[in-house]
Amino acid sequence: MRGIGGCIGLIVVGAILTFASDWQLRSVNLDLVGVIMMVAGVIGLAVYASVAKRRRTAVLPVAEEPRRGL
Repeated sequence: MRGIGGCIGLIVVGAILTFASDWQLRSVNLDLVGVIMMVAGVIGLAVYASVAKRRRTAVLPVAEEPRRGL
């Protein structure tokens, strides 16, 4: 998963599988797979936002004293 785009992609594909598809597979419940993908996308967005928020914290520069010429 790469950033916000991957998380939103998971949510979109999960929603399509859950709400817009009518495929029937014997061994796989596509509604459940879609819900799991949407939940994973939401968790991914939350983690990405948390990490991005930490990266954006401002670091104030250290003020240097002016140098005296020799």
